[in-house]
Amino acid sequence: MVRKRRPWPEIGEYVVATISHVEPHGAYAILEEYENREGLIHISEVAASWVRNIRNFVRERQKVVAKVLNVNPRKGHIDLSLRRVSKNTKKQKIKQWKRSQKAENLLELSVKKYNEVYNTSKTLDDAYNEIGWKMEDIFGDILSGFEETKQRGQNILTKKGISTKWASIIAEIAQNYVEIPQVKITGIIEIQCYQSDGIIQIQKALESGIKAIPKNGTKININLIGSPKYRIEVITNNYKKAEAIIEKVSKKIINTISKNNGTAKFYRK
Repeated sequence: MVRKRRPWPEIGEYVVATISHVEPHGAYAILEEYENREGLIHISEVAASWVRNIRNFVRERQKVVAKVLNVNPRKGHIDLSLRRVSKNTKKQKIKQWKRSQKAENLLELSVKKYNEVYNTSKTLDDAYNEIGWKMEDIFGDILSGFEETKQRGQNILTKKGISTKWASIIAEIAQNYVEIPQVKITGIIEIQCYQSDGIIQIQKALESGIKAIPKNGTKININLIGSPKYRIEVITNNYKKAEAIIEKVSKKIINTISKNNGTAKFYRK
């Protein structure tokens, strides 16, 4: 069960919930992230259009993304909305939910391994409190902590104050069970040089772009599409990094060919 640090959701937050039962006036949904608390989606918040039969829009055991409209811990009430959730928001929340699920599975493996190695009886709650929430604070989310540990080793954890015992276990679990996601972006560079050795100068400029970036898990391919166009392809582990790399590569190529009386321009495909 994916969980949050707070016992109650905040107004305006988007949550993943499971429809538990449907009534004529609305649908009730279980918020697994928040200790299985129940929220109400009033019929007026089910869809933007007029709802004649609520069961045409929601059904029992359906997983939904809802927006929190109101929270009253004293009365135990949570009001939710489906119609105020955009398609893009739903997509992003589901992606985040799946990452949280993977993170919890890895934490379960970690606490099991910890108990085996150190002969203890720690629980999943202990793992969250001792390392999970710390990893969330450090890396943005727990799964990112596992991914960073696989790439950079357990020292990335110990330097941030996580015990050596836990760091070694996290590193082992990350190495065995974590797959680093790969993203690919491409761009086009048009490059020309009219000197007698123009082809050689173009080749040197393209090579300078590739050499401008350290290998460390990043792959750069430059292929001829048809003179004067070349495709630059960057494969790495996140979009922000890929964007920065392709910009640096293209600038290096442009600067290099400009010094040799050539011209070049870059644009994203």
